[in-house]
Amino acid sequence: MDVFSLNKEDLWTSITGYITDISTNPFRLIIFILDIVIVAYIAYKFIKSARNSRVWQLLKGIVLIIFITILSSILGLRILNWFLTIFTTYGVIALIVIFQPELRRMLEQLGTNKFTKFFGMGLEKNLETKTKEDIYKIVIAAKELSNTKTGGLIVLERDIQLKDIMDTGVKIDADVSPQLIVNLFVPKTPLHDGAIIISHNKIAAAACILPLSDDKQITKGLGTRHRAALGISRETDAIAIVISEETGKISIAKDGVLIADLKEEALKNILMKNIVVKQFGKENQKEHQPSFFKKLEKKKKVVNNENANKTNNNKEE
Repeated sequence: MDVFSLNKEDLWTSITGYITDISTNPFRLIIFILDIVIVAYIAYKFIKSARNSRVWQLLKGIVLIIFITILSSILGLRILNWFLTIFTTYGVIALIVIFQPELRRMLEQLGTNKFTKFFGMGLEKNLETKTKEDIYKIVIAAKELSNTKTGGLIVLERDIQLKDIMDTGVKIDADVSPQLIVNLFVPKTPLHDGAIIISHNKIAAAACILPLSDDKQITKGLGTRHRAALGISRETDAIAIVISEETGKISIAKDGVLIADLKEEALKNILMKNIVVKQFGKENQKEHQPSFFKKLEKKKKVVNNENANKTNNNKEE
């Protein structure tokens, strides 16, 4: 009798014993249902998270290997079954080594406050509004840096803390403002080189050194800022905004993927979706625009109308 048959018999014995235990003690049925719900929820969250990362391809490969192993046992392909069983045993160690960054990231997220967010604890409306306002301020700063072709690298901390990255720079601990962000990247100033870290609705540090991505598939035309943005987005769940010094184009790095040449509206939508929506669960962001941004848009309309009126008056004269 092979290993698969033994495991199958042990599984069947465990299931029948569990059913007998439930029938003798009806209270166990509630525990059984709760057990199923918890396992289903964890599996759902894991699959949903894995679909957006490289782990998804790994999972599909593992499922295929397990299926072939079971099939080889049923068909009596002993050599193939032996080989796959050995591979499965030692393959786990190899996978832990290969996917060490992803596993570390997953374990770090277990220590965050996502569970309290799920049960609706600790959510403050003021914090939500402040987060939205900060995003608009960051977008305004990125646009200003883009217009002047000033290089910039802005990292937004999410669930995984970046304290070790902050320690490489200079502590700022200031409120987020477009003027300060732009000022920090002015060339030939002490803090212009490196990244600024935005954490807990504060500009936590500037001139921070980020880990560079060593991916050989990255386009050679990308500079150090883009490689640093990809590096931090692969090692953590942070989002990095890059403004090119040569072209003035805005790019964003998330989950190890670089999205290049973004316009102001596209940048705002990505940040809203990946920060506000994930943290507070609101999808319709247009209804929740910060009041200061609405005032800014009204001012722009007034200025545009005044300019249009002046143009028309000049034409009439």
